[in-house]
Amino acid sequence: MKKTKSLFAFLLFCFFSLTTLHLFAAEPPVYVIQVKGVINPVSAKYIVESIEKAEDAKAQCLVLELDTPGGLMTSMRQITQAFLSSKIPILVYVYPQGARAASAGVFITYAAHIAAMAPSTNIGAAHPVTIGGGTPGAPADTSGKSTMMEKVTNDAVASIKSLAEKRHRNAKWAEEAVRKSVSITEKEALALHVIDYIAPTLDSLLALVDGKKVDLDDHSTVLRTRKAPIIREEMNWRYRILDKLSDPNIAYIFLLLGLYGLIFELSNPGSILPGVAGVIFLILAFFAMQTLPINYAGLSLILFGVVLFVLEIKITSYGLLTIGGIISMTLGSLMLFQSPYPFLKVSLGVIVPAVLVTALFFIFAVGAGLKAQTKRSITGTEGLIGETGEALTPLGKQPGKVKVHGEIWKAVSDQPIKKGSTVKVDKVNHLTLHVKHKE
Repeated sequence: MKKTKSLFAFLLFCFFSLTTLHLFAAEPPVYVIQVKGVINPVSAKYIVESIEKAEDAKAQCLVLELDTPGGLMTSMRQITQAFLSSKIPILVYVYPQGARAASAGVFITYAAHIAAMAPSTNIGAAHPVTIGGGTPGAPADTSGKSTMMEKVTNDAVASIKSLAEKRHRNAKWAEEAVRKSVSITEKEALALHVIDYIAPTLDSLLALVDGKKVDLDDHSTVLRTRKAPIIREEMNWRYRILDKLSDPNIAYIFLLLGLYGLIFELSNPGSILPGVAGVIFLILAFFAMQTLPINYAGLSLILFGVVLFVLEIKITSYGLLTIGGIISMTLGSLMLFQSPYPFLKVSLGVIVPAVLVTALFFIFAVGAGLKAQTKRSITGTEGLIGETGEALTPLGKQPGKVKVHGEIWKAVSDQPIKKGSTVKVDKVNHLTLHVKHKE
């Protein structure tokens, strides 16, 4: 019996020892995040926080699956700075097939410790664009836009060349991507030493980089990713909502809805709901606009167009103010976000219906509300003013009786009125009518 117990205890000890050794031998996890869309403050914050989480979790590396048309330079710089100061290796993987790393995406790819692309992807077109959309090399003008554009371009070139030297990548092509907006495929990128690997899937990429030595700022590490557990750090609902709000089309629609709500509340005081909703929409619109290249001249034209629509309701202009409002609002909408990139502009398919709906909204909805306020009441005691009736008794300073709308009222008159005369209600004082002879 003792031998049996001893054997069982020995087997139990071996089991726990093997399990513990297996746990200690397990490779640190690989964190994977995905950014698909414009590089903006929301995506930048998501990437930076994901890096911090991966560092805290002692992950051996973080993989960024990237598919972007570009974005804001300020957000891009925030991301590249986080890459350069990261305590773990960062892998940028242009994925899935058909994805691209354009504009700001080129800088982000160059800043990574390891860069890879999936088949049928492309990278390039990293030329910076100012709010006015100027191009380098254009003749100097009095406003100084060409000089400013040249400064921005030179700054971007210096930035990407420093990243190329840091990561031992092709600095010459990087400069051409910024100055000439060149783009290349994944095969060309590998041949030009812009990227390190071509991999069709994440698993194949992790197999390719397994055993690779990566130099960090203060030490070196060897990746063991072939059998490492994968942890996907998905963008939470808060980031998803904020990212959607940064869409120019969404910001534009929220701006109009906010204006609708406030003006409807002002034209119908006490409605409450339109005013509250309008303020919320405007706050959301202003949040989105802080991440976009807003043109205040365009915003002013939109507001001026709204003013013209309101004036059309109160002033007879035979449609001239409406036409002016449509033109002003259309031009303002086109100018609201000035950028040569379609993803930073309001779609024409959104502008046209929005302008037409706005014109109809002010002409009919708000117009009806304003006219209702100035229209004479037809109910209650106020509705009796101007109505005619019959004197049932002689009327004068002393109250008598009149019949109006089939109802019998107490009435007085400044002039004597005979019984049976037709009278007209002049005013109402509480429940007593002031009447006079109908002319």
